[in-house]
Amino acid sequence: MAKIIAFFNQAGGVAKTSLTMNIGYQLSLLQQRVLLVDLDPQASLTIFMGLESHELVSIIADSLLDEDIPLPIHRGLHRMDLVPANIDLSAVEIQLSSVMARETRLQQALAGELDNYDFILIDCPPSLGILSILALTAATHVLVPVQTHFKAFKGVELLLDTIAKVKKRINPSLGIAGFVPTLYTNASQDRQILAALQEQVSSLATVFPPIPRATAFADAAMSLQPLAVYSPRHPAIATLEKIALSLEKLNV
Repeated sequence: MAKIIAFFNQAGGVAKTSLTMNIGYQLSLLQQRVLLVDLDPQASLTIFMGLESHELVSIIADSLLDEDIPLPIHRGLHRMDLVPANIDLSAVEIQLSSVMARETRLQQALAGELDNYDFILIDCPPSLGILSILALTAATHVLVPVQTHFKAFKGVELLLDTIAKVKKRINPSLGIAGFVPTLYTNASQDRQILAALQEQVSSLATVFPPIPRATAFADAAMSLQPLAVYSPRHPAIATLEKIALSLEKLNV
C-alpha cells in the first residue's frame, strides 16, 4: 500500500515544489516506486519534470471531475511517474462546488494506483482551498515546508489548525511526516525562526535540518533536473536523503 505524502503550506515561495521533486528522486534512488501528483494550477512541478503544461491533452483535473477517467500518468521521468496539471485545474474548485463528497475525489482517483507505487507525493497549491483539502483527505501523511522567515513562521499556526480540522472531520488517520525549514541563510533572523520552529512543533513531528537558500535549486529546475542529477555533490543532498530515509520508515 502506497504512502501518500501531501507537501502542504498555504504560503507560496517556500520551495514546496522543489522539495516534492527532489525528495521523490531521492526515494527513487532507494528503489522506491514513486508517483508525483501536481495539484497546483501553476503547474510548476509539471514544468520542472520536463512537460509543456499548455500542450497537455489530459491532466489531473479530468480524473477529479469524472470518476471514470483514469489518471493521466506520464511514466519514466527522472525515475519517477507524474500526474500533470496546467492552468485548467484552477476551474476545478468551482466545478466541484456542487459535487457530493467532493473532498474524496482525489482519494478515489488514486485508489487504483495504490498497489503500483510505494510513494505518492502530492504537490499542493499555496492555498487553503478545496484542492489542498482534497490532498489532505487522500494523504496518509503531510510534510510541511516552512521558510525560516517571520511571516512564514506566523502562518504555521493556521496551517496546523487546517490539518487538525481535516484530521478531525475527514481523515482521522492523517499524520504529520515532519517539518522542513527551507530557504535558510544562517542570518540572525533565520537562526531565530529555526529555533522558534523547533520549539513550537518538534513535539508534533520531526523538524529536519534546514534546506539552504541556494541558486543550485533554481538552476536545476531550469535545467529540468533533480538537484542530485544537476549537482551531485551539493551539500543539500544529504538533507534530502535524510528526509527520504525518514519517509521510508513511516507507518501506514
